[in-house]
Parts: sequence; structure tokens; C-alpha cells
Amino acid sequence: MKNNRVRQLTISALLIAMGILIPMVMPKIVIGPASFTLASHVPLMIAMFFSPGMAVAVALGTAFGFLLTTPIIIAARALSHVVFAVLGAWYLKKNPEIVLHKGAFQIYNLVIALIHTLVEIIVVWLFFATGHAAGATVDGNFYVFLFGLMGIGGMIHSFVDYNIALFVVTSISKIVAIPVFQKAKQAVQKS
Repeated sequence: MKNNRVRQLTISALLIAMGILIPMVMPKIVIGPASFTLASHVPLMIAMFFSPGMAVAVALGTAFGFLLTTPIIIAARALSHVVFAVLGAWYLKKNPEIVLHKGAFQIYNLVIALIHTLVEIIVVWLFFATGHAAGATVDGNFYVFLFGLMGIGGMIHSFVDYNIALFVVTSISKIVAIPVFQKAKQAVQKS
């Protein structure tokens, strides 16, 4: 039991470190307050395959990484990842066999991308609506930006990053025990 806790803590720490490093070194497109950093969600999405608790820890750690490297509004968007991470990790825990079905996983991925994007849009809207964004105005162009660039762009970004995470975790699961994959294999064996 103690070894499992140490293992979980170690994996969490490594994923948090990756989550802090990625915004510092990876290419990014910033059209304030939108930002798209290549693979920025991958460590968090990998954590979702382990447990909801690990997903929360990594979401908080990666939000700290964004706080170090980006404006506060982008860091607040990163903090909002706790919502989709917990929901997604919980769903994976309850339905691990979904990782064995590509079509079903992609539907799950789209739902997570939608939740992810909606929560980020709410965060940005709150910053603008309360006047906490410099030079902010809420007009018709703002909503085009919010739902067009952030909405569609955010969903694509989330969807791509989760597929990268799935590829990485699927590869690693062949040599390292990852809870969701272990439970999925057990469910198939029982059938």
C-alpha cells in the first residue's frame, strides 16, 4: 500500500514538472486572452488515466506553471482545468473499458473538450465582464472572439492534446501498470 502511494506521488510530481516545463519551452500562439501551447494539456490528461486525485494535483500544479509564464487570465483558465480533469478522470475510473473502443473514446474526448472549453470561456467572460482585463470591452466582436477563436480553437486544442495523451498512455501501459488500462483489461477478461 505504501509503495503504491509513493508511486502515485512520484508520477504526480513528474507530470506536474512536465506541466510546468511545457508552457516554458513549447511553441505557443497567444492572442490574448486565448493561448494555445502545444501539448500543454498532455500531462494533466495522462493523470486522468490514473485517478481523479492525481488529476486534481496535476491540474493545480500545471496552473502554477502557467502562473509563472503567462498573464493571470491565462493562469486562471489553466486553473479551471480542475473541472474537466475531475469529471473525465471519474468517468474513466467508472468506465475504464472505453479506452479499448476508439469510437467511444473519441466521443468521450469530444465531451471533455466541450466541458474544458465551456469552463474556460466562463473564466474569460468573468474577467471581461468584471473589468479585470486591461482595455476590455464586451461587445459583439468579443463574443465572436470568445466563441469562435476560444470556443472552436479550444475544442480542437483539447481534442488533439487528449489524443496525444491517449497515444502516450497506451504505449506506456504495455510496460507500466496504469489503473484505467488494468481495469479495462480485467473487464475484457471477465466477459
